[in-house]
Amino acid sequence: MKKFNDGAGGIETDPVKVPVIDASVHIFSQSNKDLRQNFLREPFRSRGFPDYEMDWYGAPGGEYATHAEGPDRQYPGSDPEVTAQHLFADRGVDVAILHPMTRGIMPDRHLGTAIAAAHNEMMVTRWLEHPEYGDRFRGTIRVNPDDIVGALREIDKYKDHPRVVQLGVPLQSRELYGKPQFWPLWEAAVDAGLPVAVHFEVGSGVMLPPTPNGITRTYEQFVGFTALNFLYHLMNMIAEGVFERMPALKFVWADGAADMLTPFMWRMDCFGRPHLEQTPWAPRMPSDYLPGHVFFVQGSLDGPGDVEFAGEWAGFTGKDDMVMYGSSYPHWQLNELSVPSAYSAEQRDKLCWRNAAELYGIQSPVIASAAGAQ
Repeated sequence: MKKFNDGAGGIETDPVKVPVIDASVHIFSQSNKDLRQNFLREPFRSRGFPDYEMDWYGAPGGEYATHAEGPDRQYPGSDPEVTAQHLFADRGVDVAILHPMTRGIMPDRHLGTAIAAAHNEMMVTRWLEHPEYGDRFRGTIRVNPDDIVGALREIDKYKDHPRVVQLGVPLQSRELYGKPQFWPLWEAAVDAGLPVAVHFEVGSGVMLPPTPNGITRTYEQFVGFTALNFLYHLMNMIAEGVFERMPALKFVWADGAADMLTPFMWRMDCFGRPHLEQTPWAPRMPSDYLPGHVFFVQGSLDGPGDVEFAGEWAGFTGKDDMVMYGSSYPHWQLNELSVPSAYSAEQRDKLCWRNAAELYGIQSPVIASAAGAQ
């Protein structure tokens, strides 16, 4: 039986267990040595590449939640059994969508593809095929957008694995994702029946500054503003006609920004409609391209919180059909699932499990039971 905060210091108990799909669980190799020795092959095993924590901004209290390390102090989020205990036993999660963290865009595209491939092999062999918990994990295959040929090779290798449910690319690309050089990658995603998830990457790589005007001063500014980059990618994809060209393409903005969607789309509709002659390949209103194409993973850092207008706010621009819960485990914020008391039961279910179950085609006994109780 799942309990939710009722916004008044008490709890509201639902008579039917509400499933929980955690759509943002970050997994890592145990160490650089582990990645090199067990999953990288020459000539890349001997190459240099950044560590996970070589980024520009560190969270003041540390990057990761306490007790997320492995039993022998392996990197946080690298042990399937520790992660399963925290998610399934302690937090009541039913299914976890795994998103391996790599190192961002490498100067050498072949090295970047090799690092992505190593993480994919690690995820499939250690997590998705885990003898005890594998059936509760689903996986994101990491591909390198700077190497389309290598990315297509990774998709072909894993597209038929029953627990692979999406592709993953880094937010910090060097070009906007609506541009034509990426179209073969998105077409391959459609052909494979896999959504594409964009997530902020750890490991510095050769990423651009986190804002269009350069580098912010503090971590707080960084996390506050960097999510705008999701919307820059999205608006470019709409303007370039990507969703018109690929009606079955689905994109997951997997690290926030849903709270900024409505005002940006209102502005895009306002300024875009009178000038459709400039984009005849995208003839519809910009906001018309959102339903069925656009999804967000949201945690406690996004949105208005538990306020009386939260349900109405979620309905603006159809956000309640787009947003999925994600904990960002094992990162420091470790978002708790807190459903605003103003949400309807339908909105609650969409956030907790329904949107993710439909997007990823997830079946489990608890989801089937909840769906049958509707």
